[in-house]
Amino acid sequence: MGLTPRQARRVRVVLASVMMAVTAVLLVVRLASRGSVLVVGVYGAALILCGVVIELARNGRTRLGTWLLSVGLAAAVAADWLLLP
Repeated sequence: MGLTPRQARRVRVVLASVMMAVTAVLLVVRLASRGSVLVVGVYGAALILCGVVIELARNGRTRLGTWLLSVGLAAAVAADWLLLP
């Protein structure tokens, strides 16, 4: 049985909020170990992405938000792994 549209929006908002908090913690940890503009850029873009997904979910674009969150955070993790040794 699927979720109602309201439940789907709430799930996406909560998921994006949790991912935003995790990204903020990772930003602090990475800045403590190695402070650079590139670290701030990668994690700052991920934080902005989470905020965009929250707004998309609030406006009823849950599928687009889910796709954007998964691809965007995967790109941020890949950028962290490839660009920030």
